[in-house]
Amino acid sequence: MQCKLDAHLQEVDARASEMYDCLVKQLTEKEGITEALKAEDMMAWVAAMNNISNRAREIVWNEITNY
Repeated sequence: MQCKLDAHLQEVDARASEMYDCLVKQLTEKEGITEALKAEDMMAWVAAMNNISNRAREIVWNEITNY
């Protein structure tokens, strides 16, 4: 039983990580958060990336827990 549970949890974790990375990339592109912004206004870039990261985490959490 333990081996099956570990394998399942690893699969869920891998899917969640992949979904998170994909969402962050999509949201960053959609909102125009670029390396140029990072160079121009680091604080605005950090705030935007934190916002995107939090939203992506929430989306992944809701998807995984409803699975």
